[in-house]
Amino acid sequence: MSRIGKKPIVIPGNVKVEVNNGLILVKGPKGELSFPLSENIEYQFEGNTLTFIRKSDDKKVRAVHGLTRAVVSNMITGVVEGFTKTLQIEGIGYKAEMKGRNLLLSLGYSHPILLIPPDGVQIETPSVNTILVKGIDKQRVGEVSAKIKKLRPVEPYKGKGIRYLGEYVRRKAGKLASR
Repeated sequence: MSRIGKKPIVIPGNVKVEVNNGLILVKGPKGELSFPLSENIEYQFEGNTLTFIRKSDDKKVRAVHGLTRAVVSNMITGVVEGFTKTLQIEGIGYKAEMKGRNLLLSLGYSHPILLIPPDGVQIETPSVNTILVKGIDKQRVGEVSAKIKKLRPVEPYKGKGIRYLGEYVRRKAGKLASR
């Protein structure tokens, strides 16, 4: 049995969970999210806990069992607390600034890059070299963060580029002069 799939999810008092026509809907103080429920997965409410049970023991059904539980748990966390990813920019002349709701990046290219965030994702720049990506959908926040990071990946020689806060980048030695 899936260790993750069989864990019960505790639903906080300020969150409302509904299932309609195979669609699970989670409403909370920060917004609402929905996820299509597989026909091979059943749900069970017991007070303020939600558990998922699979109908068969096929390999695909076992995979969907753990996935469903993890996604619904992340939805509940998202509508209560939200998710944040912090990115750091390193390099001389590299900077980020907000132009209204959009992010303007200067990353050493011949042109600045304007990034328009999708709905449900907010971007902030508390300093010139820090970017905060916030939202209630964990998958969307991670996707936008990865897109920003991909614009200028960290290079291993000088460490210039965009990285997640606390990410370790393995450094390489440069060319050595011949003796």
